[in-house]
Amino acid sequence: MTRQRRRFSAQTKAKVAVEAIKGQRTVAELASQFQVHPNQISQWKRQMLEAAPTVFSNGRDRQQADQQELVDQLYQQIGRLKVEVDWLKKKLEIN
Repeated sequence: MTRQRRRFSAQTKAKVAVEAIKGQRTVAELASQFQVHPNQISQWKRQMLEAAPTVFSNGRDRQQADQQELVDQLYQQIGRLKVEVDWLKKKLEIN
């Protein structure tokens, strides 16, 4: 008999991770309370701590990063097109 894989909502994951971060109860106690494997609690806690700085980041920072990525891509495309044009000019001069 196979067990169905349980899916947890983001709210549940956040609630469990916050409880683990608080440190008032052990991971084993939280695991029995929320009926989740202790390794899963540790993983959610780690993910929450890694994502914490982005929660308070300014939307402007993210927008600037996206803008810079777009500019970089456009410069790469300009470079490729310039090389192609130079190559075509050279080929036309030979013939």
